[in-house]
Amino acid sequence: MTIYHLLEDFCLYAKHTKGLTDDTIKRYRSTVSNYIRSSGITKINEVDHSNIRTFFFEGRKDRGWKPATYRTYYMSLLVFFRWCKKQGYLEENYVKDLELPKMRSTIKKKLTQQQVHTLLEYVYNYPYIHSFLKYRNHAIFSMFVFTGLRRNELLKLPYAHVDIQNKTLFVRGKGEKERLIPLNDTLVKSLERYIKARRKLGRTCPEFFVSANRNMGYTQSGLRRLVALMKTTTGIEFTIHKLRHTFATMMLEGGCDIFTLAKLMGHSDIKTTQGYLFATVEHTRKQITNHPLSEPMDW
Repeated sequence: MTIYHLLEDFCLYAKHTKGLTDDTIKRYRSTVSNYIRSSGITKINEVDHSNIRTFFFEGRKDRGWKPATYRTYYMSLLVFFRWCKKQGYLEENYVKDLELPKMRSTIKKKLTQQQVHTLLEYVYNYPYIHSFLKYRNHAIFSMFVFTGLRRNELLKLPYAHVDIQNKTLFVRGKGEKERLIPLNDTLVKSLERYIKARRKLGRTCPEFFVSANRNMGYTQSGLRRLVALMKTTTGIEFTIHKLRHTFATMMLEGGCDIFTLAKLMGHSDIKTTQGYLFATVEHTRKQITNHPLSEPMDW
């Protein structure tokens, strides 16, 4: 059996036994395939310390991998070879002893409050050919800004998981982890307008956000075009992930504690959420005022 056949068996296992997302499986397939092509191997017994170390060394030296890219390859190959060893195809997992590069603490990029207001205003007032697009697109961007949803979480969100009456959103995110997100009044108003327009258009598909032309869920390509349109219209440089960063930092600036934010974001590791602390000066400023000697002194 070739290593490519093993990779496909592993991806089937990851999908149907582990229940991993399509994006995660796509990453496994891509990273392992890159290793196979780079190393020129065809069978699993050709994997050894030498070609593993060469692959990672050349990745850093010749391909300019950043620490995050290095870690992505490391984790993907580690999991794949762990499965191979468990199935009896490998005697040793040659990845596990590699050293990992140190990750730098970087400030996550976000939009300012003024930019968020501008973006939502332009999305709502853009001269669409149909009013449905106004209400749907404003609801989409409002959802990103006020809940911090990931792109796929929004696109796959079922209609039944949006509880307008109780102002609650049920989300099934990465790794099938589930969470509840409260909806504020501003978001609820936008969603109510969209739901009314959706019903008027006669959409009955299970996805919450739908296509304007067909009775089906809104697509990644449609969202990509919408983001490109709004970037051009507003002159604001942003991505869906930057909107997620914006939600997190604004929540911290508004006084949300780190543990609550971790639940809202769907993080399984609090360290992931703590990365947003670097992005907000206001949060740091509020914390520094807690110093016991911060009161004005008469001297």
